Amino acid sequence: MADRHLIDVHVLLVRDDDVLLTRRRDTNPLFDGLWHLPSGKLDAGESVLDAAVREAEEEVGVHADPADLRLVHTLHVNGSGPEPRLGLFFETRHWGGTPTNREPDKCSVVRWFPLDALPDRLIDYPAAGIHAYRTATPFSARGWAR
Repeated sequence: MADRHLIDVHVLLVRDDDVLLTRRRDTNPLFDGLWHLPSGKLDAGESVLDAAVREAEEEVGVHADPADLRLVHTLHVNGSGPEPRLGLFFETRHWGGTPTNREPDKCSVVRWFPLDALPDRLIDYPAAGIHAYRTATPFSARGWAR
């Protein structure tokens, strides 16, 4: 088992009852073509809010004000990658700019989906966070022996 945990930030850009997802372009066939939230790992020396703002800008070209980010779920997950992760899911309904694909080497398309009609090919990790957001569940864990 790994001796550390990664910290991920996920951004739910919510417009009315829709959420923005990106479809991955990945050399790993297990992830290629699957949908995901704008997200990424926390960098050293960076706050989680700054990381969420950075990821939204890098991946979909929008600028979110940290004051408009609301923590809606924390997910402690094991088995989603080589190291366990602590995922922080932030919602924002306010941002500047129009979402576009800013990372065409990592993403094939950006699209809005109704929160109650998400695509089937959604990666389990962000799917769990979105489900928890919809049910107002503040914390969950996946992949850990009880």
